[in-house]
Parts: sequence; C-alpha cells; structure tokens
Amino acid sequence: MLRILLITPGATEYDQQGRVQGNLDIPLSADGREQVAKVIEQLEGFEPEAIYSSPCESCEQTAKQVGAALDVRPKTLDKLANLDHGLWQGMLIEDVKTKQPKVFRQWREQPETVCPPQGETVLAAKNRVSEVLRKVLKKHKSHDSVVVVAPEPLASVVRHVLRHDELTDFWGRRPGQAGWEVLEPMVPLKDA
Repeated sequence: MLRILLITPGATEYDQQGRVQGNLDIPLSADGREQVAKVIEQLEGFEPEAIYSSPCESCEQTAKQVGAALDVRPKTLDKLANLDHGLWQGMLIEDVKTKQPKVFRQWREQPETVCPPQGETVLAAKNRVSEVLRKVLKKHKSHDSVVVVAPEPLASVVRHVLRHDELTDFWGRRPGQAGWEVLEPMVPLKDA
C-alpha cells in the first residue's frame, strides 16, 4: 500500500505575525528554513518515489530542500494550492476573530459551512485535492511512498480526504511549524 508522507512547510513572516496567508505567495523565513532542515534530519533513510508540492513559495522552497536531501526532484501541482481565503488573506487572525466573531467561530467549528468573502469553499478545495490525490495514488500504486508538501489548512483537507475523517479546526493546527506525518490512504477515495 502506498504511503504518503505529508510535510507542512516551515514558517513564513505571515505565520510569525499571525496573519491569514491563504494562497498568497510568501517565502520561508529564516526560522522556516531552520525548521525544514530539522524535518530533513528526521527523514534519514526515507526513499520516496516522488515529491509533490503546493505551488506557494514556502512549499516549493520546502520541497526543494527535501528533494535535495532525498535526491528526488519535486513537482509542483497547481491543484494543491492552499485555500483561497479571499478578503481575509493578509489580515491578522485576531482581527478576523474580533470583527467577525460568529463567522470565525463557525469557521473553527464547521469549516465546511463557511466561505470567506470572495474566497473558496472547503468543498471546492476538497474536490481539487481528491482529484489530484486519486491521480497520485493511481500513478504510484506499485510504489512504497511519495511526499506531498502542503500548507495548512490545505494539509488538513489532505488528511481528511485520505483518512475519510471529519474536518477539524483548521486554525487549531499551528501554521508555520514544519512537520511531517505518514498517512496510509483509505481506498477508494471518496468524492466530495
């Protein structure tokens, strides 16, 4: 069974400031690069068939560092773009919480029921992620493992699609903390 190593990128300036990053293209900060280096140390002996990355700069930088260490060239997949948080992007999370407390609470408790102003629904992101993961699983079904580099909250959507579990509090997971976990997908992947 194919295993997916899900890696979240290191911190960006926006993460450190507590801002909603969404699909904005923000590079890793110095701390973020150090976080990725620590993750790489933990991956010694891991030999993935492929590395797939979200198109944001922090994920691409993370994927390049991981790829260089594991001797695998990363590939960027546009359908792994982070959720578009519309007008919330760039705002401090605290400001969203203060200015729109009911919507913020609903976003935390039931993220699939909220669409940020001029943003993307979780269902739309889930459909994108399901499609790309089905293709990855089909392409690599006879291999042991692949890497997927995705930022939060998209990484939570990836977990949800692969595990068939409930969507959880996107902002409860701390973005900007490079990390990794191994996921064994339940098959077949459900459609949204």
